[in-house]
Parts: sequence; C-alpha cells; structure tokens
Amino acid sequence: MTDMMTLTTHPSIAAIDPEDWDALGDGNPFTTHRFLSALEQSRSVGTGTGWQPLHLTLERDGQTVAAAPLYAKSHSQGEYIFDHAWAQAYVRAGGRYYPKLQCAVPFTPATGARLLARDDEARAGLLAGLMQVAERLDVSGAHVTFCTEHEADLGEAAGFLPRVTQQYHWLNRGYASYDDFLGALSSRKRKDLRKERARAQAFGGTIRHLTGDDLRPHHWDAFWVFYQDTGARKWGQPYLTRAFFDRIQDTMRDDILLVLAEVDGRPIAGALNFLGPDAIYGRYWGCVADHAFLHFELCYHQAIDHAIAHGLGRVEAGAQGDHKLARGYEPVPIHSLHWVRDPGFLRALENYLDQERDAMGAEIEALAEFTPFRKGDLSP
Repeated sequence: MTDMMTLTTHPSIAAIDPEDWDALGDGNPFTTHRFLSALEQSRSVGTGTGWQPLHLTLERDGQTVAAAPLYAKSHSQGEYIFDHAWAQAYVRAGGRYYPKLQCAVPFTPATGARLLARDDEARAGLLAGLMQVAERLDVSGAHVTFCTEHEADLGEAAGFLPRVTQQYHWLNRGYASYDDFLGALSSRKRKDLRKERARAQAFGGTIRHLTGDDLRPHHWDAFWVFYQDTGARKWGQPYLTRAFFDRIQDTMRDDILLVLAEVDGRPIAGALNFLGPDAIYGRYWGCVADHAFLHFELCYHQAIDHAIAHGLGRVEAGAQGDHKLARGYEPVPIHSLHWVRDPGFLRALENYLDQERDAMGAEIEALAEFTPFRKGDLSP
C-alpha cells in the first residue's frame, strides 16, 4: 500500500457517508448502507451479539475508493461457511481462534461482492488492509465469505486461501413463463411439480406478493411470528431483533418481496425475499399452520415466478437443502477466502482446503446429475 492510500476502520456504519459507501457497491441489497445500518440500529449486531462492527474504508488521494463490511467475531455463528472444526483444532494446537475478523454480511448466506471498490488496485488494498488490521488487533486471522469468484482470485494472489463450498441456485435460461421452465424438465419431474403446486395452492386461501408501499407495519407483525418460530427451531433463538423489520420497512421496502399465504385475510405463512439487480434472494420463511407443500410453493416456486416475470437471472434460496434439486435449483460453487496469522496452521489449512476443493468439485458434478432437467438441456 502506497503513502497515498489510507485505511480506516469504523466502529459503526453510521460513521461512513451512505453515498460514498453505496457508490462502491454493485446493487446487492445486503451490502448497501441501509441494510448494514438496519442491523446496527436494531441491535441485531453489536455489543453482546458476537458481531462487533469494524467496517473498512480505503482512501486514495483523499477519495474513498474501497470499502468492506467487517466484523470482529467472538464465535462462528450466523456465517454459514463453517469453520468450527478449525477453531477446535486451533485451540488444541495451543492458539486462540477467537476473536477473528469476518468480512461478511451477518446472517446472510448470499453471494456478492464483499470488497466494494472502484478497481482491483483498491480491492488489493482492502485485502492487504485486512491482514494489517488482524495483526494490529492481535486476532487469529481474517475471513471473507460469500465473495465473488473474481475476489477469490485476487485474494489467493494476496496470500489468502480460497475455499469452495456449494449452494443451490435457480438459473434463468431465458424462460418466458413457469410453463416454459417446466418444458426443460423431464416428463415425470414436470408432472411432479405441477401436482405439487396444485396441492400447495389448494390450502384454502390466497397468495399475495407485497413490495414497496404495499408493505405495511402489520405485515411485519405477522412475519415476526413466523420468523421467531423458524429461528427458534433452527438456531435456538432468532438472530434478528423485531426492530430490524421496522427498520427495513422504513428504508428498504422497495428492495423486498414478501410472499404471504392468507386464509380469510389472516396471514398463515410467509417467505421474505430481497431483490437485487439480477437476482432474488430468499432469506426467511415461517408459518403458523401446516399445509402440504406450502413451504416449497412460497419459498421456491413463487420466487421462480417472480424471477421470470421480472427478467431476473437467478434465485438464491439460502443455505443447504438438497430438496431444492427436485425443484430446479442447481448446485453451484460458493467462494470464500481465509487467512490465519500462524504460519504452521496456515500450511495445515492450505492442505485441508486443497483436498476439500477437489472433493467439492466432484460433489457438485455428482449432484448435477440429480437435477430434474432433461439430459443435454442444460446450456450455460
């Protein structure tokens, strides 16, 4: 980093000008100033959560040219790129794994740029800066999760170790309608999904898509009940506070698609999605009444409907879930970067990740054989 580059850490996103921050992004809703601010203002992150904001900015000749969402972590919860085994091994070797630095969007397993920058020189500056901050704070290392493949390549060149994991995404190959998409599937799978959707939609009510000014505070009252139930079952307690949903109602309702199932005007289930320039991101689901296949309808099929209708390139439906395969979601590689200060542990980690990367490539190739598409119909 030259003398003309200035790296600064910030204990709150509020310390950074929203226009400066957002001008560096690519439109991904999760790295916007308003989303990260909602997390902080609602106290979903901050003191007592294990996610302590420490955002980075990089100035060149007095101009902000790069920024990154950064947190000091005292655990590995809410990350979805799992390193618990690394933490245990680090401690067994006599080290202290926590705190660590996490360049990420809390509780959000969605892909996108993490090194928000004008150019690759500035991205390289952020990567070097992450290492410097880790050294200065005497933490175990730094990690960049759910980044782009290009960022992963830059990180590897800078001394970070690349990691490849896997998610399921639905990819829009220019479909004109849901029936057009079904036409790309094998006959049996096509019939299965038609039957599934018919059963789901026969729950005795209506399905509504709400975005922008159609979203009202009472919708969040209903969704909070759904979210609490799902969060309690998945994580023991929900990561987000009730105030978070009030904040995004105020600042992000144009970035949101809330899909609600209602019976006699009362919401009984819902799926919360965020909207990007070329993708819809499914984040949370919940219900107060069980109906066959309603989960799949609200979370997966309705998201596909929206993507096709609005010309979006993909649907990201969150972490894990092999059941997504049968519904047209395909295995795709997910990129992350990892660096630890201890040279011996870094070498051991490099050997592990080399083997894991080969295994993950084979797993993605094998999973692709189980998609419902007609053989030979998957074109890039």
